[in-house]
Amino acid sequence: MMTDQQVIEQLSNYKRMVARIRLLENCSAGDGIKVSRFGEDDQLQELHRQLRKMPSYMYLTKREQELEATAHAYLTSRPAGTRAQLAAIPAHAEDPDDERKLREIRSKIEKIIEARGEEKTGIDALLDRLAELQDLQAKVKQVDDVLDALASYKPEYAKLLRLRYIEDMQAGEVAEQLGVVRRTFERWQPKAIAEYRKLASMSP
Repeated sequence: MMTDQQVIEQLSNYKRMVARIRLLENCSAGDGIKVSRFGEDDQLQELHRQLRKMPSYMYLTKREQELEATAHAYLTSRPAGTRAQLAAIPAHAEDPDDERKLREIRSKIEKIIEARGEEKTGIDALLDRLAELQDLQAKVKQVDDVLDALASYKPEYAKLLRLRYIEDMQAGEVAEQLGVVRRTFERWQPKAIAEYRKLASMSP
């Protein structure tokens, strides 16, 4: 379960995450195509399907095309999310060369999951941006979903959290917006955080 401090940090970072999402959505994927065109599905196969509308030499090397063909041959499902894709790749293949290619595909997906301190280019950089975009979209959606759920039975708590942490308003200003005295605000604040924490722990 989240701590109170984690709740505060998540809410306080909301606007920063939204700004980063907008920046990532406008990143170019080449040939005038924006990363946002790929939507909320970071499946490698879907990404390549979209990119194939461009000449293949613009985004795939010959080796990457071989890896794509191997992925199509061995992936029987279309898992969503990089970690699910990683788990879906079989450990063994019928052909030794295919097995080496599957190991290489796993390695590429692991790079997406790793910390993004290393400078990348081409398809790797695009996949990193897409993975980051999806991670941030999921986090922002969780905040919105939890606050909406909270507002359904404690609207004053949801409003308090939005004003205090997302809008970064001072306690006195929030109390005024809520139409309560400062003492009431101070009584509500820890209760609002606790309710958010409980709802967030139940979200999928």
